[in-house]
Amino acid sequence: MTTTTPARTTARLDLKGLAPEVSAAMGELHRAAVRAARAAGVEPELLELVRIRASQLNGCAFCLDMHTKDARAQGESEQRMHTLGAWRETPFFTERERAALALAEAVTSVQDGQVPDEVYAAAREVFDEPQVTAVIWAAVVINACNRTAISARMVPGAHQPAPRS
Repeated sequence: MTTTTPARTTARLDLKGLAPEVSAAMGELHRAAVRAARAAGVEPELLELVRIRASQLNGCAFCLDMHTKDARAQGESEQRMHTLGAWRETPFFTERERAALALAEAVTSVQDGQVPDEVYAAAREVFDEPQVTAVIWAAVVINACNRTAISARMVPGAHQPAPRS
């Protein structure tokens, strides 16, 4: 017989309340990364794919809940979100998205070795330097957020996407 761990309904820590300055700095880091991506011309939808994929790799339920809702609100399809974990095996992602996903995976899994030259080169084929920089920052920021949410055992479910403007 298999036993399962019950879902957590309370967070381990209130990191925002206990360290509001650090939480505010993380929020500003996220906003700065979004501004850099916008200035570089990186699509918000692509950034959500990067955030979802990194969160899948890290097993962050809180961030997966948040960013799948945000992606859906931006018009992302259920089919693409459901197959994102196997993106290499599907025809659903563009060359640009594939390059961003490979780069995000390499940044997320950096403990496996460096970001491979071929991954970086593939990204540079479809992104200019500011765009590659923006994708790297998006991956770095979501990885930090994943680690924060996982460590504090932040409870998923409450996030609601901002209304589209």
